[in-house]
Order: sequence, then C-alpha cells, then structure tokens
Amino acid sequence: MNTPLILSPEAEAYAQAFTASEDGLLQEIARFTSQEHPQAHMLSGQVQGKFLSFLSTIQRPAYVLEIGTFTGYSALCLAEGLQADGQLHTIECREEDASTARNYFSKSKRNHQIHLHIGNAAEIIPTLEHHWDLVFIDADKTGYIGYYEQVVPRLNKGGLIIADNVLFHGQVLEETISGKNAKAIHAFNEHVRQDERTEQVLLTIRDGLLLIKKKDA
Repeated sequence: MNTPLILSPEAEAYAQAFTASEDGLLQEIARFTSQEHPQAHMLSGQVQGKFLSFLSTIQRPAYVLEIGTFTGYSALCLAEGLQADGQLHTIECREEDASTARNYFSKSKRNHQIHLHIGNAAEIIPTLEHHWDLVFIDADKTGYIGYYEQVVPRLNKGGLIIADNVLFHGQVLEETISGKNAKAIHAFNEHVRQDERTEQVLLTIRDGLLLIKKKDA
C-alpha cells in the first residue's frame, strides 16, 4: 500500500500558525538546516520543538539526555527548562552535524550547560554517570530498543523518555511493514507496550512521539 499521510499539510500549517513562535536562534538553525542540509526533514521544527520546551520548562530537569543531536535545534528546546546547575548531554555520531550544533550552542545562554559528545551512543551512554529526568531518543531507528534499555534503569522518579518518529512516515500502518527502519520502530513500540516497568502514550505530533514514564512503585 502507499505510505499514508499522518497529518495533512493543511492541519500541520494550522498547528504551526497557532503555536508560539521560535526564538531568533531557533529560527536561525531552522533556516540554515532547511537551506543547507540534505536531510532537513529530520529537524524537530516549531511545533515539536515547542512541545519539547514545554515539557522541559514544566519538569525543570536537572539532567537531560538527548540521543541524536542533528543540528542542535531540539537540544536547545530541551535545555529551556534546565535547573540553574542542570546539564544536558547530547550525543551525535556525525562530525559535521556535531560541528554545526556546537556553533549554535555557542550562541545560546545555555551553552555552559550543554555537553556535546561525538561517537557511538550505545558506547557513550554507559560512560555518563547521571540519572536522567528527561531523555529524548531521535537517532538510528534500529538502535531504539537498545537505547531504551540503557536509560530505563537510570530514569529518575517522575522522569520521562520521549521517542521520536514512532509513526515513521506512516509506514508502521502498512498491512505488511517492509522497510528496515519501519520494522525497527514497530518492534520498539511493541517492546515498550509490553514492558511492565513503564507506561506510555503515543502522540501524533509531526512523525509521532512516544512519551514513556516509569510506573509508580
């Protein structure tokens, strides 16, 4: 079957029109990524970015982990609500994207709180000693289950995991899922659903966000 549209362009434009505007730095990142990056569609964008910043400012996290930095847009949104002495650790495997993100981080008032790591996330995560209040997974789709299993034991009480692209362009809705990444995302969604340690809600923002939290003991 053809890949369905999850959200019509008209609905997406309407949501954007009624979502608070980005600040100047986020607009700069969005503009650069749209004009210069061959995978610009990976940018979180205004609506999803504002949702991430809302969660951060409501939660007031001390420690945030982002798996998949890209050009730095989502990290700055996630950093918005950091406590004064809080830290955001973000991991990017591509040197060029990491360099772009670092440039934009340097322009942010949160720069001193953002720690950028370059390399394999599965290897870097165990070296970070923190327990996490907020985790954003937006990296290689075949790695989602592994990342999830690495961070769930180190999620603080009241902490949240947010996984991006859990609808994967609508491909998870196909009667027979054929794409490697779509299969991996569907397997991840099933894995989380069957995990008795956590509970979750799937939101149809952009390409799908899965919000996950530990169940109360």
